[in-house]
Amino acid sequence: MQPYQGRAGCTPRAPAGTSPAAFGCRREEPSRHVRPVPLPATRQNLNYAYPPIFWVDGCADAGAPCAPAPPVAPFPPPVPDRRKKPGSRTERRSVGFLVMFLLILVAFTGVGLSMYQIFHLEKELDELRESASAEHIPPALEKLIGQKQQSLRKEARKGAHLTGNPAQQDLPLEWEPISGHAYTSGIQYRDRGLVINDTGLYFVYSNILFRGSACDSQLLSHVVYKRNPASPGSLVLMEDKAINYCTGQRMWARNSYLGALFKLRKRDSLHVNVSKIALVNFEESKTFFGLFKL
Repeated sequence: MQPYQGRAGCTPRAPAGTSPAAFGCRREEPSRHVRPVPLPATRQNLNYAYPPIFWVDGCADAGAPCAPAPPVAPFPPPVPDRRKKPGSRTERRSVGFLVMFLLILVAFTGVGLSMYQIFHLEKELDELRESASAEHIPPALEKLIGQKQQSLRKEARKGAHLTGNPAQQDLPLEWEPISGHAYTSGIQYRDRGLVINDTGLYFVYSNILFRGSACDSQLLSHVVYKRNPASPGSLVLMEDKAINYCTGQRMWARNSYLGALFKLRKRDSLHVNVSKIALVNFEESKTFFGLFKL
């Protein structure tokens, strides 16, 4: 009989004088081999070093089956950069500017569309008016309306404004009908007066500035009168007289203004008289004469 060898990897140990079969065998604990786990190639060149990680090989020898290697612990993720916080003030301001720009753009677009629609509607309305007037107004009535409008425009333009003319030596006063502020429209200037061509209501006005280097207390008079070939003589329309208007031997000036509404007939002519031509200041802004039809 061969001596008892025990199970593989077991060595019987029994006290002297005792049969090995009476005792179990103790398994020889294999020696543990510690092997370092190599780091991945992507981590070996980092400036900071991770602590080495080891795992224990439980195999006693090369012939024995080995336990599976424990999983390698994953490396920690890189530390995020905390200098830039998401949703910073600059980003919020940019978003606010963008929203404001879009709102302004929408507002201008709405205004432009509204103006275009208004212009289009006005154009259509004008076309409708033209078509309606062409279809419903008879030619005779249209001609009558045109003549009436033309006569109204002519009546509205009837008026005259004359300015002082220093190149004169007798009465009534002579005026400037063309140059400067002077004009005549629908009214004739003839024989130093304004001639009425159409009967109606007229507002007549006249302004005279008297001035002198010394006060002699003589009477100042300013008269507007009319004539008509159908009636002899003249008729005073407005008159202004002044006495005691200056004192002492000093320069003086006095303004005389006349203005009123009159019903004038066709062929009436209006004129202006003063007490003394030498005392009249003939500047166009100080001495003038005119009328206009209402």
